[in-house]
Amino acid sequence: MFNTEKLFVIHYAEVGLKGKNRVFFEKKLVRNIKLSLRGTGYAEVKRLHDRIIVHLKQDTDIAEIEKRLRQVMGIAHFELVYRTEKDMSIIKDTALQLTESKVFETLKVETKRSDKTFPLTSPEISREVGGYLIQKTGVQADMRNPNLRLWIDISHNDAYIYTDKLQGIGGLPVGVSGKVLVMLSGGIDSPVAAWQMIKRGAKAIFIHFYSYPYTDKASLEKVIELTRILSESNYRSAIYLVPFADLQQIIVTETPAPFRVLLYRRMMTRIAQRVAALVEAEAIVTGESLAQVASQTLTNLRAIEAIADIPILRPLIGDDKADIIAKAEQIGTFEVSTLPHQDCCSLFVPKHPATHASVAELDKAEEGLDIGALVETAMNGIEKQIVSFSYENGN
Repeated sequence: MFNTEKLFVIHYAEVGLKGKNRVFFEKKLVRNIKLSLRGTGYAEVKRLHDRIIVHLKQDTDIAEIEKRLRQVMGIAHFELVYRTEKDMSIIKDTALQLTESKVFETLKVETKRSDKTFPLTSPEISREVGGYLIQKTGVQADMRNPNLRLWIDISHNDAYIYTDKLQGIGGLPVGVSGKVLVMLSGGIDSPVAAWQMIKRGAKAIFIHFYSYPYTDKASLEKVIELTRILSESNYRSAIYLVPFADLQQIIVTETPAPFRVLLYRRMMTRIAQRVAALVEAEAIVTGESLAQVASQTLTNLRAIEAIADIPILRPLIGDDKADIIAKAEQIGTFEVSTLPHQDCCSLFVPKHPATHASVAELDKAEEGLDIGALVETAMNGIEKQIVSFSYENGN
């Protein structure tokens, strides 16, 4: 029997455009792939010049590896391939073996020849292998819309043969873009905002404000579960839980009602800044979308962020609610996000909230508050939890 090896070949897109920093990005991607594949029984993850190879053991769970690779940020696409010698008789027999379990009536063979010293050109390889398969299987050739495509890649060392290109998430490897602190509310929007930043290579750290005992503990349970779901791509994640009820009570009793929600948001931002400094996060991320609710008008967003000393990133600022919901369903957070819970920002909401508050108005509304003491009290009550992704403790 000819010598073949079944393995996964992983390709990236944006990572390959990073010039002198490319090696850094590739190594980070390899590290993340290894984290994701813990416990699957793979043999080795190896970085080559323009691709990453996952070598498999005899008892490797191929379906599980495929599932996990689909969650790794930075992978454009990947294939389960047969790697064999650069010998046409072996290539043809391997192609036949690969197609034996497929049901198809028409076929197209496509070849990429990186090794220009190989004696046949790409079209010649495709014709010879295609003719052999047609002879052995009785199918027909179809160059436009075949039932099955078979790809052959002639590299400098080996031949790679496969029939399925599997789509990855794309983006950048987690960790190459620094850290961000995500204000995770338990609703639909903020987990999607977090996922968007993770896809751009940011390592997400989470912060959640809760108002127990004025609200139930459902929001805490939800954000822990949402953090776990996001950790499938973000890996081991920290979440900071901030008791906010006493602070809200002070805002309610000592400030004008129309500004109440905006003052909640400003106080949260101040506390989030302190946590961001602790964890060395370079920005705060929110799930705000322009004009979705009263507090998210341009004027109000400006008045809230006026007290911030670090950037506030809003990945969803121009997205429609329907688009956000569709993304939440895609990434697996929608079902959890829509479970009933009481959001701390919905507590003590006035009947007529301000929709166009100025910075000066909010500054004046806060004059009676000892902001430094309130922030310090909140910081003293913070609880940190570590949320592991589901297969972190695998072998």
